[in-house]
Amino acid sequence: MCVIFLYSANSILQKRGFIVVLTLHFASNSRAGRILWLLEELGLEYTLNHMEFHPRALKSDEHRARHPLGRVPVLDDDDISLFESGAIVEYLVARHSDGVLRPAQNSPLFPEYLQWFHYVEGMIMPPINTIVVQTILLPEDRRDPEVLRQAQSLLKKAVAPVDAALEGREYMIGDFSAADIMMGHACFMSRRFGCVDPGLENLNAYIGRIESRPAFQLAIKT
Repeated sequence: MCVIFLYSANSILQKRGFIVVLTLHFASNSRAGRILWLLEELGLEYTLNHMEFHPRALKSDEHRARHPLGRVPVLDDDDISLFESGAIVEYLVARHSDGVLRPAQNSPLFPEYLQWFHYVEGMIMPPINTIVVQTILLPEDRRDPEVLRQAQSLLKKAVAPVDAALEGREYMIGDFSAADIMMGHACFMSRRFGCVDPGLENLNAYIGRIESRPAFQLAIKT
């Protein structure tokens, strides 16, 4: 069953006389949380199609018409539809943020912003995906403890460089940016799976700052 909610907030674009209405197809405890968080951070008006995280909803013909693999998130913006979370973040920042949450291309911070933005899906999310499969999606008789152990080890190694990069910084490039939408959500999930060592003081403090943001709290509780 799908439930439709309408959320409304004041955005930069609305103040300039534009009406921004986006639709996010969403399921709790998924990458879709990144997009809901970003929509809230940007203060955009959106409709939320809150779907059950179950094959009967995600693999339905209706949703497969939105995403060929039956996954979330999917973002609709008028006649535009996107179904890759990183691409959706970049799209919203480029089209709907009026230049906030991303350094200018000629900024010395721009290369580092890109690096950490894409590090998430390249290095952190693959072992998280395996952990989810081995602890949640597979029935117990099909789970492999060695595969799970390897994924946990890889995830612990993947988050260690993030701790080093945060030395002396509150967020990935100093100020809060879309790189933190990607990284903050992934690191929050990493700690939830027990793969952030308490000794990684910079990273744990960073996750704490992420958790304290009202927009993140709304997204993670939805």
